[in-house]
Amino acid sequence: MRAPEFWSTGGALSTILTPLGAVFGLAGRLRRTWVRPMRPPIPVICVGNLVAGGAGKTPVAMSLLPAIAARGLAPHALSRGYGGTETGPIRVDPSRHTTGQVGDEALLLAAIAPTWVARDRTAAALAIAAAGGDVIVMDDGFQNPAVAKDLSLLVVDGEYGFGNERLIPAGPLRERVADGLGRADAIVVLYPDRLGIADRFSARLPVLRAQLSPTADGAHLAGKRVLAFAGIGRPEKFFATLDSLGAVLVGCRAFADHHRYRPTEIEELLERAESLDALPVTTEKDAVRLPPPLRARVHVLAVTLDWLDAGGLESLLNRLPKAPSP
Repeated sequence: MRAPEFWSTGGALSTILTPLGAVFGLAGRLRRTWVRPMRPPIPVICVGNLVAGGAGKTPVAMSLLPAIAARGLAPHALSRGYGGTETGPIRVDPSRHTTGQVGDEALLLAAIAPTWVARDRTAAALAIAAAGGDVIVMDDGFQNPAVAKDLSLLVVDGEYGFGNERLIPAGPLRERVADGLGRADAIVVLYPDRLGIADRFSARLPVLRAQLSPTADGAHLAGKRVLAFAGIGRPEKFFATLDSLGAVLVGCRAFADHHRYRPTEIEELLERAESLDALPVTTEKDAVRLPPPLRARVHVLAVTLDWLDAGGLESLLNRLPKAPSP
């Protein structure tokens, strides 16, 4: 599903649903109180957020993996495998697994480092340690108390923030902002920070600033007619990025986050793009969900995450153990 508009703006329906949000929040707090976390034999870095939907967790996790590897450590990524059928723990094989099996995020992570999918994060953490991993980078799972975290990063979209700051279903929050901040070690604000998130919370927690930027090959889209489509948390951000590159948007189609594309849907988009003399363009996350026979006919706009506070990130990573001696 796509996030309802009132999750951003509030309104009467949000107010009506607020008591249900209170029940949701209480259930989460009770779960975190009752469950005793298991501490794996290797460190766990959790990249999470406080809102349902996309905030940029996966790009942050993808960026951490090579930064940890550069320290001589062997990082393994752990994903729940949202949208996939595999329950795990299973190590992702990009040449064999599909998004229908392990989800889109796991395939993106697996292109960078060994990646595991599991509903049971405790079992997965033990499997990673047994497989020789030195550090676990958990994509999501901040609200899951099963595994103890050594470093928790909360990712916040600087343009969306916490929406209307109400709990699901009245708003997008998975838990109260104060509760989440109390368990976090740092906030990662994805720029542009139009809501002043960094200033608002810098007195409470270290704030790391980062920005998603198109790779160099995106420059060739300037002046090109583009039919854009995306099934991510906030498709409008993708469309705005294309516009900033100078692409001429002749059409935009937004799908639900993690949407599983049917061949007929892509064929219709390709036909429409051809009729408009436009280039069909989507995101990397969407590309792995496209039917393989049609994937090559869609242009993919890749992005990279640039850390604007490299020193702050290094300080946090210094908490990790030193690389084992050769």
